[in-house]
This record gives sequence, structure tokens and C-alpha cells, in this order.
Amino acid sequence: MRRGIAAAALAMAIAGSAEAASPKAAVHAWRVAHEKAIVADFVTLLSRPNVATTLADVDANAAYISGLLQTRGFTTELLRSEPGTPASILAELKTPGAKRTVVFYAHYDGQPIGQKGWISTPFTPSMRTALPEAKPVDWQAAPTLNPDWRLFARSAGDDKGTIQAFISAFDALKAAGIKPSVNIKLLYEGEEEQGSPHFGALVAKHLEKVRGDLLIMGDGPMHQSGKQEINFGNRGITGFKATVYGPLKPLHDGHYGSWAPSPTVMIAGLVMSLRDDNGHILIPGIYDDVAPVSPADKAALAALPDVETDLKKAMGLGRNIGPPRLADGYMVPTLNVRAIHAGDDGPSAANAIATQGDASFDFRLAPGETPAHVHELTEAYITRQGWFIVRDTPDLAARLAHPKIVRINWDEGSSVATESPMAGPAAKAVEASISRTVGYPVLKLPFMGASSGMAEIVNQLKAPMVGVSIANYDDNQHAQNENLRLGNLWDGIEVYAGLIADLDW
Repeated sequence: MRRGIAAAALAMAIAGSAEAASPKAAVHAWRVAHEKAIVADFVTLLSRPNVATTLADVDANAAYISGLLQTRGFTTELLRSEPGTPASILAELKTPGAKRTVVFYAHYDGQPIGQKGWISTPFTPSMRTALPEAKPVDWQAAPTLNPDWRLFARSAGDDKGTIQAFISAFDALKAAGIKPSVNIKLLYEGEEEQGSPHFGALVAKHLEKVRGDLLIMGDGPMHQSGKQEINFGNRGITGFKATVYGPLKPLHDGHYGSWAPSPTVMIAGLVMSLRDDNGHILIPGIYDDVAPVSPADKAALAALPDVETDLKKAMGLGRNIGPPRLADGYMVPTLNVRAIHAGDDGPSAANAIATQGDASFDFRLAPGETPAHVHELTEAYITRQGWFIVRDTPDLAARLAHPKIVRINWDEGSSVATESPMAGPAAKAVEASISRTVGYPVLKLPFMGASSGMAEIVNQLKAPMVGVSIANYDDNQHAQNENLRLGNLWDGIEVYAGLIADLDW
């Protein structure tokens, strides 16, 4: 009972101080008066194709966003690590008398759009109700905009929503005559969805230009409870593609099915040799490098609200794998099978033995692990199972010399995990600002389950990082029908306004 009273008192204290210290009221009023204009601007931003592997489209996005920032008084520059690589946008706005410089990070490139099941064209934004109904809504004719409506488009949640929230927050503050409390640098990346293979070199090349006292990471979804959370890092990542080989040409499975090895079975066996059905990775030594979970991290995880029961209902899951609590699984590595394929199905199905089987994997790495050591452990384990590893398509001599051949090619982009201290002065300032904005103690997550190349960046900047996400947890990032809930955009505008004008340490 006493604990409940104390929590209520804390919430009341935060709410009581919010009006005096936070720009929320002014920003909220401006947003309500300009909702349709904000959505129209967001639709324009989302209409620009931005698949990360199409350099011309990525560069066009960079030029467009730079123009938006220039009209708002920012100086901008497009940075590259070398010619022919995607640009990152650096924008800067100095505030007279400000003691600190905050670097706001987001990425404007997006995932591929070829997934089946899009209900609307990925780069033709569509306002709809939530899935599964996804009923189209004429938002332009509506007298008011329902905060539960969602805008469907590629990068709506990951990650252009954060960019729109920042720009709209800046506009709201300017309209209200409220000045930033910090110097601002915006670092908007253009190759995050490729694994950021050049981003570390880009930051190293332009280190003095991008340096700041705090890095606010704007990627990823909010907590599944719907409450605002902050995080202090993310897991690392590395991945590979594997191809196993059968006969040189498809074989009739009646004549040869009891004699010729099947690559379909071989690739399935390789997959199941690497992890079990409960998510446990079977590669010996894979967990040895994982750093122990600190008491502070354990306490933060324990304080998170229970969301697992509702998530199972929402996702139609009869069970979960790994730890009972979702966020506890972020503290260890995971191995995901991104895809597995052999032969043909549907109208193209044939009673034949395929010529090869393919699978694609990614590891999410916990603190302490390195991509290089994961590569070493994985290949050593696969070799001990009798596989002969190659990097290119094997010729006939290699096929005849080795009974089990697997081609392994590691992804170009990889990174280690990032974790900044939760108790640092900058982190506490972010926590206090957002808590004043939302009116309750913000949730704290040691680090996200997702990955990015931020570790190298944080180490170069020698500055703490705090993740501030605004997207709904069910935004379908990286999948078909990606979407952003309007209420999340509205809340995100207020949160980022606080980070611009109500941040002090």
C-alpha cells in the first residue's frame, strides 16, 4: 500500500512540474491546430522511394530532407565516407548561451518493398484503421483525425516518423517563441538498412563536425505497453547466407529419391543443427563471451510492465520461446533463420530433387560478443559436422571430392552491442524531460533487442547514447504494411519538443 501511495505521489509530482517546465502545452495546442498540415508533410516525405540499396533514391531523400531543414534555419551538409556510398545528412543549429550539444540520430533509408501482402503501394501512403481490418479513411475530409488511425507506407515507423516528429516539434516551438535549450546537430543516416557498412568510417572522417555531448538515437518502436520508454543501447548483429549443393540438375525423385542426397533435407538439417526449437543456439562457446547482466540492468528489466500475455493474444501465439519475459531475452544472443528455400512450390511444384538449398541467418549479439568470434565459432562447428566450406560456387572437382559442401558468405554490415550508463547526467536529463512531457516515470530498458552500428559511433564520439523511440510496437517494421499510428506521431512531437527545449544537465 505504501509503495502504491509513493508511486502515485511521484506521478503527481511529475505531472505538477510538467506544465511549469515543459513546452508540452504550447506544442500540443499548435499540433492540434495543424494536424492535417503535419500529415500532408509526412505523406510527402513517405512518398519518396528510399530502398537502401537504390543509391539515387537515397540521395534524393537526402537532398529533400536537407531542404526542409535549411528552410528552418539549419546549416546542412551531405557527408560520405567515400564516393559512391550513401550520404548522411549533418544539420546544425546553435543556440546562444547553450552549454551542451545534442546529436539527434535517425535514418531515412528503408527496407526493400517486395514482401507479399501489401494492402497499398508502399510509397503511396494510405490512411487506414488498424490491421487486420485496415479500412481506408478519408483523412482530408474528416473534421478531426482519430489518433488510432494509421498511415501505411514504407519507413512510416522505421524511421521517417522520428524525422517528421522532430521537424514538427521544431515548428511548434518556433511558433510559440520557445528557444532550444541546447545546441542541435542532426545526423540522419542513409544506409542503416544495409547494416551501416560505411557509417563508422564516415563518422571517423568527419568526427569533429558530428561531435556532441549526447547522442539521442531515434530508431525502433516504443514499449509494447504503449508507455514511453528510453533505452541505453542495442544488440549487435552479424549474419550469413548458406547454400548447400545436390545434383547438377534436378532429378526425378522416384528414380533417384532413395539414392541422391536431397539439398532440401540437407539445408533443413543444417538449420536445426545451429539452434533448437526453443531458440537456444547450439554452437559450442557462443554464450561464453556474453557479459553478465548487471544488478542495475536486472532492476530495470524487473520494473517493466507485464505485456507478454496480451502480446500472445495479439500475435496468435500459443507459446513463447526463451525466457518468459520478452525483454529478458535481449540480454543474450539470438539466431534467427531469415529465410529457407529449396525446390519449387505452388504451380511450379515438381516431384524432383532440387539442385541446391539456401538459408539466410542473422545473429543478434549481446554485450561482450564480437562478429569475428561468432564467425569463427560458427564455421568451426559447421566444419566439425562434416561440411566443407567454400566462398564461391564449387566446381565439379570440389563436388566429387567432398560429400557435403556449404557455401557461406557473411553479410557486409556487422556490429557489436552498444550500452551506455543508465545513471549518467545526460541520461537522467533525458529521463526527466520525457517524464515531464508524458506525466509519468518513463520506462527504462538497458538496451533494445534490435541492432545498429551505434557502438562504433558512440566510442568515437565518446558521448553517452539514449534511445528515444516513438513508433507503435506493432508498426510492422521491415515487413509488409509498415505503418505509424497517428497518436504515436502526436506524442512523439511533444516528446521531441521537450528534448529540444527542456533538456539541461
